[in-house]
Amino acid sequence: MFFLHNLERRVTLHPSYFGRNMHDLVTTKLVKDVEGTCSGDYYIIAIMDTFDLSEGRILPGSGLAEFTVRYRAVVWRPFKGEVVDAIVYTVNAHGFFAQAGPLRLFVSSHLIPDEIQYDANATPPQFTNNADMVIEPGTHVRVRIIGLRTEVGEMWAIGSINGDFLGCLQA
Repeated sequence: MFFLHNLERRVTLHPSYFGRNMHDLVTTKLVKDVEGTCSGDYYIIAIMDTFDLSEGRILPGSGLAEFTVRYRAVVWRPFKGEVVDAIVYTVNAHGFFAQAGPLRLFVSSHLIPDEIQYDANATPPQFTNNADMVIEPGTHVRVRIIGLRTEVGEMWAIGSINGDFLGCLQA
């Protein structure tokens, strides 16, 4: 789910950048450092604006200036039970891996409907029901998140395609 979140971060600036447009450089450095990262609980998608930029404080010994920046950002936090669209990138006998934006998902073969079976003889290997549903690398799937694991800098999820309106998305 997407949220608008107020956040704070300290940004350092090298002395060679001191001058008139210092605040613009701090904002640019903030965007470059923060957008597209994972903070553990959520992904920072985009920075909307900065609304509080402190006066710089010179760090002893290095000469760098440290600014405290408060900003508003669009963040995405996946929840258990949330349904996401993803793209499959690996298929094996145990299940398949998919990517939903920055979130990596694994769907175990136990969480795939019984009528869809793994076919190792196909090229590339795939899950299929021998009719209209084929799950292979590049396939768009709709997955329900049933578990999340967070680490510093990344998140992983376990998903299921058991349920109504889940599974392969037809083009």
